Amino acid sequence: MTADAPAPHTPDSTSASSAEHTEEQRQANRVEAWSIGWMILALVIWGWFAFLLLADYGPEYRDRPLCPGPLVGPVSDDVRCADEALRQWPAVAGVLALAVITTVTAAATTVYAKVLFRLAHRDGPDVKPHG
Repeated sequence: MTADAPAPHTPDSTSASSAEHTEEQRQANRVEAWSIGWMILALVIWGWFAFLLLADYGPEYRDRPLCPGPLVGPVSDDVRCADEALRQWPAVAGVLALAVITTVTAAATTVYAKVLFRLAHRDGPDVKPHG
């Protein structure tokens, strides 16, 4: 054997790298599924936040709810409107914080899943680039 000839791959090293490659793909798929779940949860919370800000609420008055949403109309001085705890600004700000946290988590897990996919599909160190 000459020094210039590359050493042949043994079946054990090929199967070991293949098993490691599929494990990386499984992990990337698992993280991608989690990122999709976080995205759906973030969308639901953003929808809830928009509903709390825009939808009218309270008892019916002339075929409409008595209290307008916080961003839709002027704040009502009626006592019945103040009883709705989720329509007060501290609660709405809490829902906003929850929406932001889930959105950031969704973005982070999406980026992590993309990195794992790239790592799973990378060429090995002994493979020479084409071209």
